[in-house]
Amino acid sequence: MQAPLIGINGAGIGGLAAAIGLLRAGFRVRVYEQASQFARVGADINLTPNAVRALDGLGVGDELRKTAAQPSHRISRMWDSGETTSCLEMAQTAQTKYGAPQLTMHRADLLQALEQAVPADAIALGKKLVSFEAPDAGQTGSIRLTFADGTHDDVDVLIGADGIHSVVRRGLFGQESPEFTGVVAYRAVVPAEKLSGVPNLGAFTKWWGPNPSSQIVTFPLNLGRDIFVFATTPQDSWTLESWTAPGDVHELRAMYANYHSEARALLDACDSVLKSALYVRDPLPQWSRDRVSLLGDASHPMMPFMAQGAGMAIEDAVVLSRHLADAGTRADAATLANALARYEAARRERTARVQIGSRGNQWLKEGGNADWVYEYDAWQVPLAA
Repeated sequence: MQAPLIGINGAGIGGLAAAIGLLRAGFRVRVYEQASQFARVGADINLTPNAVRALDGLGVGDELRKTAAQPSHRISRMWDSGETTSCLEMAQTAQTKYGAPQLTMHRADLLQALEQAVPADAIALGKKLVSFEAPDAGQTGSIRLTFADGTHDDVDVLIGADGIHSVVRRGLFGQESPEFTGVVAYRAVVPAEKLSGVPNLGAFTKWWGPNPSSQIVTFPLNLGRDIFVFATTPQDSWTLESWTAPGDVHELRAMYANYHSEARALLDACDSVLKSALYVRDPLPQWSRDRVSLLGDASHPMMPFMAQGAGMAIEDAVVLSRHLADAGTRADAATLANALARYEAARRERTARVQIGSRGNQWLKEGGNADWVYEYDAWQVPLAA
């Protein structure tokens, strides 16, 4: 008897992490990715200790440490005075306290490390899912997938790891209508050598603005050779939800003209910038239906203010693989469906708390407790009954 075939739609961070965990558990896995090839896309990724510990368990942590920076501190500063309102030691302190450091790196380095850990024959490129048809609840039989190129495939379990515009989520629960927040985000990468006069370049620093929608965040990439700049501000005239659309660097600087001189120096060093509108989505009351479920942004897309979007997807992937492993590679349809329901039960409360907390954008502004986020161990959290 063959092990069940787990289909994963989306070869992003969560999808590839889930593939690694499920392959290690003995399942057959096929990841469907609409892109025809892997490309070096995106700019940054900030992995807090909870995410790094999960990745260490997947066997990719050592590879990430070859190119990642390890911020020395997590610093909060006020936009006008420059006052430091909180300072949390990271680096070796985080390693000692949480069992893993914070890692900041180019997103493509994380994706490459994950991709290398998945056999090439388990990834189907150029496969854009357009619909799926699943048997009625409690029924046996395969889930039929239909792709844009007219081909089909059959799987025993389908996981939607296909992001904020998830085809799997739409197939399960219908079309959603996210709400534009009136906030836009700018992203840029600057060589550290251009910022020699700016302090704390080795730290994760958040400049808190005059309102919860305005901020500048910086942290090191590429072993500290580059600095990532992420800034948000209210602006209701830009509604494009794309992380690859170019912005205007002069507009960026104008938006923060009243910020502290050290914050402005970061923006003055930017040669180019990407711009995206931020949309908010409420926590889903349900992720799974029989043998189809969701993970990552497909189930709980988040505002970026707690830097936990990727972390929650990685945690999802580990907890999902553990619940399916608990069901076993000889599990029947009903047992597989039950495993997905248990996975959802184990994850929904935590991800909803982070999702709502990210929306409020007050976390760690004046100190506070980071432990409930950073101490979570996806490999050790009890399985849901």
